[in-house]
Amino acid sequence: MATDTRQLTTRTAVRVRDLHRSFSQNGGVLNGLDLDIAAGEFVALIGRSGTGKSTLLRALAGLDREVAGHGRIAVPDAVSVVFQDSRLLPWKRILDNVVFGLRGADAAERGRHALAEVGLAGRERAWPYQLSGGEQQRAALARSLVREPQLLLADEPFGALDALTRIKMHALLRKLCDAHQPAVLLVTHDVDEAIALADRVILLDAGVVRTDVRVGLPSRSRSDPAFAELRTFLLDQLGVDEGSHR
Repeated sequence: MATDTRQLTTRTAVRVRDLHRSFSQNGGVLNGLDLDIAAGEFVALIGRSGTGKSTLLRALAGLDREVAGHGRIAVPDAVSVVFQDSRLLPWKRILDNVVFGLRGADAAERGRHALAEVGLAGRERAWPYQLSGGEQQRAALARSLVREPQLLLADEPFGALDALTRIKMHALLRKLCDAHQPAVLLVTHDVDEAIALADRVILLDAGVVRTDVRVGLPSRSRSDPAFAELRTFLLDQLGVDEGSHR
């Protein structure tokens, strides 16, 4: 994998050119993909299963070094990843999980502040099993953001949560991103989630960008006609009958 960080500017967080990734001889998962993400921009990535969403995220995170492929990738030095499961270490308390690997004499204080930001002040000494699923994902967000990433990669971080908790996590994530201003790439299967959170929604198909649309809605309310119109458009691009979408 070729990486050229010299291509990045203060206005660009991600630049991908002609990215190919393949897991077999039967065809590629990513087939010459190009992508730019501006600094501070929130991009949601949607598409059917197998179109390369998580493969792209892992490539940007540098987690696919054993995969065949080539292309040019430029990302910032400070990159954090949030996965669908919290991946908290069960033998470490919550604060220790958040600051694990973090250097500096003020690491613990920064960790407490990050936990307070996600609504977990006072839970520093709790064990992961003592937290609900939503609280565990809050701790995972704190662990990612305490490092002040320039790029936050999120691979379906709310996919295992119930509907009400997901809505609360959406509001929290937008609030945290407004405060910390990382560029964000969110992989999701949920079109409503993509519209509710992102500045841009990108649809992958056959390993390339098929649709790239700016959200630009005055309101993110699902009852807004403009929200419904964009939702219908994206579902149509996915080839999904809106009546069957939940």
